[in-house]
Amino acid sequence: MGDKKQKIEKTNVMRVLEQKKAAYTAHYYGDTDAVSGVEVVTALGENPKQAFKTLVTTAGSGEHYVFMVPVERELDLKKAAKTVGEKNIEMLKAKELLPLTGYVHGGCSPIGMKKQYKTIIDKSAEDFDTILFSGGKIGYQVETTLENLRKVIPVELGDVCI
Repeated sequence: MGDKKQKIEKTNVMRVLEQKKAAYTAHYYGDTDAVSGVEVVTALGENPKQAFKTLVTTAGSGEHYVFMVPVERELDLKKAAKTVGEKNIEMLKAKELLPLTGYVHGGCSPIGMKKQYKTIIDKSAEDFDTILFSGGKIGYQVETTLENLRKVIPVELGDVCI
């Protein structure tokens, strides 16, 4: 049989970036077995320090916060809480992700959530011309500049990794 080339479909994240005139590059990895963030960037041949996962948290106050950290690193919950002025923060339970954000685990993007939550990206993002993060659907990543990301959502930098 002939080779089946996967047509990249446009995700809501890509539509929002275009609407805000924020340039980006779409990357598709749906034809791989990649699951974790590190596997995804490896499949794409990209630098894992430059690829960010989107983590949603709940604070003791009941507020929700979004943190973007390099795929090969972990969120430091103490530093994260301090960054947003909370006493404590914990990861959102997986079953609460879809109803809260509209995204499934593995396809969660900081762009296009049902509600815009305060979003903090690890300060290491400043070290790169572009960063990669979820395109809003499993199998898709988008790559853009921090400046273009800020055209779409308010993002603050912080020291939030272990």
